[in-house]
Order: sequence, then C-alpha cells, then structure tokens
Amino acid sequence: MNLSIKNTVGLCLSMLFLGACNDFLEENPDLRVELNTLDKAQQLLTNAYSEGGYNFVEWMGDMVTYTQGTTKEDQHNQSYAWEEVDELFQDSPTFFWNETYEAIAHANEVLAVVDQLPGDEAQRRAVKGEALLARAYGHFMLVNLFAKHYDPSSASSDPGVPYVTTPETEFVKQYKRVSVQKVYDNIEDDLLEGLELVDGSFLANSGKYHFTKNSALAFASRFYLYQGDYNRCIEYSNQLLGSNPDVYIKDLAALLEERVNTEDYVRLFTSPNDPSNLLLIRKVTNFHLNVGYWPDSEVYSGRIFGNNPFQGAVDLRSDPAFVRGENGISASRFEFLFERTSLTSGVGFNYTIVAPFRGEEVLLNRAESLAQLNRVNEALADLQLLWNKRYSEEVSIDLQGIQSYIGTTDSRVALLIYILEIERPKEFVHEGLRWFDIKRYGFPVTHVLANGSTITLEADDNRKALQIPEAAQNVGGLSPNPR
Repeated sequence: MNLSIKNTVGLCLSMLFLGACNDFLEENPDLRVELNTLDKAQQLLTNAYSEGGYNFVEWMGDMVTYTQGTTKEDQHNQSYAWEEVDELFQDSPTFFWNETYEAIAHANEVLAVVDQLPGDEAQRRAVKGEALLARAYGHFMLVNLFAKHYDPSSASSDPGVPYVTTPETEFVKQYKRVSVQKVYDNIEDDLLEGLELVDGSFLANSGKYHFTKNSALAFASRFYLYQGDYNRCIEYSNQLLGSNPDVYIKDLAALLEERVNTEDYVRLFTSPNDPSNLLLIRKVTNFHLNVGYWPDSEVYSGRIFGNNPFQGAVDLRSDPAFVRGENGISASRFEFLFERTSLTSGVGFNYTIVAPFRGEEVLLNRAESLAQLNRVNEALADLQLLWNKRYSEEVSIDLQGIQSYIGTTDSRVALLIYILEIERPKEFVHEGLRWFDIKRYGFPVTHVLANGSTITLEADDNRKALQIPEAAQNVGGLSPNPR
C-alpha cells in the first residue's frame, strides 16, 4: 500500500535519476490511500521501515580486504576506497537515503491523521507510538550515516539532515539541514513518546516486523550509547534485559545442532521466533551475494574469529560460512530471497530479512556503558553471559586476564578495547554496526588495494560522513558535506 506522493527529499531524487519526472507530473499527484480507520493507518505503517540496506558500510570498514574472484562493480570499488557513490543502485547511499525518507513519509502520513481517526483509544496510541518510533529510527540512521558522529562539543554546529515531520503537500519542496544536536533532540522526543505509547498486542502474528516495546527499548539503548549518555543506556538496557538477560542471547550451539544445512541455519538465525531478534525488516540488497569485498581467510579466521583469550575454544560464530570468490569468506547472516516483478520471467530483485536490533547488542551496549563508568565487575558479568553461548566449551576469564590479553593495566581501557575490538566485531559481522563504532571512537581504517598498496581513512576524515546525494543538493537545496 504505497503512497503516490513520497517525500521530495527521497522520491524526487530517484525520479531525477530514473528520468521519470515528466511522466510523474502528468499524473494526479494526490492518489494517496484514504486513511479513515486505525486499521488502515496501522497497515500503512508496514511501509514506514526503509527497504534500503546500509550494509555497504561493511565495504568501508576494517573487516574486509581485497578478494579475488568476487564481483566488484564501480560502486563497490568506490565504497572500498571511500569515494563518493552517487549512483542510484541497490546498496548505495543514495538508495538508502531515498528509501528511508520514503519510509519517513509514510510515518508522517499516519501521524498527521491518527489523532482524528475513529476507533479504540488503545489502538490509536499503539499506532501513533509505532509511527513515532519508525520516524525516529529512520532519521537516526540517516544522521549517523550522512553526518558526523554526535559530539556534545560540536553537535550544535555540525550539519545534520532534514528532520521531516509533516506530509508532502507540494511536489518540489526546499529543505534545510538542521544541526546534529537538533536531529538528536527530535529523535529523542519521538523515541520517548513512542516508547510510552507503543503496544504490540495489536499486531497479531507480525509483531517482530513492527516496533514493539522490546525493540523500542533496544533503540533507546543504542541511541543513548551513541549520544554518550551511559547511565541512560544502562537504564533502558536494564528495562529490556530484566532479571534474565540470557533469554535475549542466541544459543548458537542449539542452532547449529538444529540446522539441516547452511540455508536452514540462516532462517533460524533471523527467525521471528528467536527472542533475541527484536525487530525484523525486509531489505532490498545484493550484499549477501558474491559481490563487493569480504574478509579473506586470514582476516576471517585470524583477526576476527581467532581473536580471543580462550586458547583451544572454538568461536561458534565462525561457522557456518560461505566462500566468496577465490579467497573471500562471509558469515551466514542473511537468507537468499528473490522477488519476481514479472510472473512470466525471472526479472526481479534480491532481498533478505535483517534484524537491526538484537538482544546481544543491548547486552554489549550495557557492557560498554558499564566499562565507560568503570563498573568493571558488572561489565565482566555481561560478557560472561555472552561467552556462555558463543564458544565450543565453557570459558571464563577475570579482569587480570583481560588486561594481560589486551596489554594494559588500565581496567576501563582494557574492557573497552575488548568489547569494541573483539566481541562487537564478531557478534555483528556483516551487519553494519562496526562502521558506527569506527565513527564513534575515531578509529582509522586501512585498506589493501589490488596492486598491494594501501590507503588509509584517518580518524578525523570528513569522508566518514557520507556525502549528501547530488540530487538532494540540486533539487532539495541541501548543503553538501565538506570534503
């Protein structure tokens, strides 16, 4: 149930790229769904979750290398070299920008009318809460990709992205980038109000494909971690994890035993029946195919999954895996799905189901926040919960062991390095979160090119903020990021 009018910042960009603006102007510009019931509004919110994938940031991060025999299109090479990618392809920043502002437009259509719709008050609150959360999440991802990371000392002056809160009523509308601080303030307002209102009991059997209380708490956990408010990150993480955090950690040994084959394992990994999967979103992407850049065997089995202080213990996250090209390897995370756009041919597009919020992230968010506050014993307790379900045998290590492995006597620094450089990269391999850790902490990234030479993205490189799409500059009136 797609709206005909889509957010100008998003849709008009794709119209320009596809050369279809003239045809679009010939159509009645107001063929939108008539939202006259809460059920229709709730149904429309299925389109408030961006189908654009952001896994292209994996090609920009520090867990990939040049691999032989994989398909590398220009956009993959450009991402790997941190060059601007302004073509409208799947797995491109422009595609993500367009799809996300389109999703925000759907949320705004609902929010514009939900208070006036007849129906049950509890359902109205639930619909409004989901729409607010979807709008907040879309802007959160946009500002963290297309702007600098939140820094309290400069967020008020750093340019963010447009925060769109009203439906489209004109075809070409000029937008302005508000500051990163203003975007975060608006996200927080929508997030906290949505968290109070959301109620998954109206979602029948599709709850994991919509924001619920649990996924909203996970969003709050990530939001406050990225903002550097560690106490509030712990607060919202606690609300989700409760007295039995173990429920929200995948039992990989059980999944491996239950699988029939690798494809079956992937379906189990992203199953809505797994309590650790808090939100599921359909993404149009080629990332999970044999395209772009991947870790080679040395990086995959060595620096990623071989990097732990537990001698002899096998990290269950390393298996199963797919071979990419001649020497690339990828962890099994995404199901291979295809949607035909024609019933009489094989034409269509690849897509998959991703879990943008998982219980394991909330646990590691809390552990990182506890480490930042030097509450080391509590952070270690959270890590032990994860270790219990990630290694082939029972493992444990005390603070001194972590300090020795990392090579520092500073307990806070040792724990932070362990979480950021060892556990988070393994837990979220290929899922895109590593890029945001790189931005949050200013990690440099070095890539090896085909000829053996190297290039480096320095800690404070402006290219860590993706460039605003060209059409958004030319049509939407947005200022570009500095280069």
